[in-house]
Amino acid sequence: MRGGTRGALVVMHRWCGLFIALFLFIAGLTGAVIAWNHELDEWANPGLFRAASGETDSPLPPLELARRAEADDPRLRVSFLPLALEPGHTAMLGVAPRIDPATGAPYVLGFNQLAVDPATGQVQGRRQWGRISLSREDLLPFLYKLHYTMHIPKGWGIDFGVWLMGVVSAVWIVDSFLALCISFPNRRTWRKSLSFRLRQGGAKLNFDVHRSGGVWVWGLLLMLAVTSVSLNLGTQVMRPLVSVFSPLTPSPFESRQGSRERELAEPLLGREQAIAVAQAEGRRRGWAAPPGSIFYAQRFGVYGVTFFTPEDDRDDDGMGNEVLYLDGDTGTIIGEKVPGRGTGGDIFMQAQLPLHSGRLLGTPGRVLISLMGIAVAALSMTGLVIWARKRRARTTRKLRPTA
Repeated sequence: MRGGTRGALVVMHRWCGLFIALFLFIAGLTGAVIAWNHELDEWANPGLFRAASGETDSPLPPLELARRAEADDPRLRVSFLPLALEPGHTAMLGVAPRIDPATGAPYVLGFNQLAVDPATGQVQGRRQWGRISLSREDLLPFLYKLHYTMHIPKGWGIDFGVWLMGVVSAVWIVDSFLALCISFPNRRTWRKSLSFRLRQGGAKLNFDVHRSGGVWVWGLLLMLAVTSVSLNLGTQVMRPLVSVFSPLTPSPFESRQGSRERELAEPLLGREQAIAVAQAEGRRRGWAAPPGSIFYAQRFGVYGVTFFTPEDDRDDDGMGNEVLYLDGDTGTIIGEKVPGRGTGGDIFMQAQLPLHSGRLLGTPGRVLISLMGIAVAALSMTGLVIWARKRRARTTRKLRPTA
């Protein structure tokens, strides 16, 4: 590689790195933690996840729990309902505000999750998932949302935090190739880019951790960057790009427009009917797992019924669970998500979250993602140290003639 070309690549790498370093440092550390999000959340908040009544042989039906929650507080609608619970656990209901007819705006609830004892129907706890708070009950959701939005608020219908982290990830992809190019300036020195000067320590070891460490895990870094773009800018960037190479099946949320009218109206199809329709369709398709949860996307008028057993509700070992989407008024099946099926582009998009979270490889994959989160933070910090040292050296050289 010629000196001029290498110099230009080094400058580009420097400025790309400075732009993304702080964001990746935070995303790396939070990613290392949220790879174990549910387990840590449950450990930190037993009052939200462990039923006060303990294990019971006669829990109330989940649909009855939803009915009671809505009757107790008419301001809310249950938007997510688990249909199968682990013994001794609460039912964690997702709730959304109804529209206040007096103002035409949604009610202000102050929470979007309810932890309900399945034996008694009593609410054990409430929380607003993702709020900015370091309290014990809010910490894990806070870190999770910090990971992909930096808690930058929405405005004018734009989710600025999601967009920002998507752009950071796109720059990260470019910077990954820049770093690889400048790490191997010629064939004779390739071994240096794979070694660490452990005994020399200090600046040299810091440099080797940044350069050689990045080379050793380069493929995993690129995977994390690509999947980050997919998760933050899937509709805007990744799906149009993938569709150039393979057709993509549109989701129900792409094929219909969200509207205020749907948000104001009650669905004509009740939850019981939606579950019955989905269950019959799942049986017809030969799916072994029963309906495990149901959600209602109010603005789109779409039910989603996910199929799983209680012990596999998070699908820690694969591509996810089967989902059927139903029209909230007619009960017509309007879409599906069947892991591992569809076009090549569909399967690629399905794999993005399992890859990014490590769940595609089960527990070993999650361990690997935690280690990679620490590695991303370390590479960001060592890069900033290298820049600061070189900047200090340049400043010293400029001041010497004057002195």
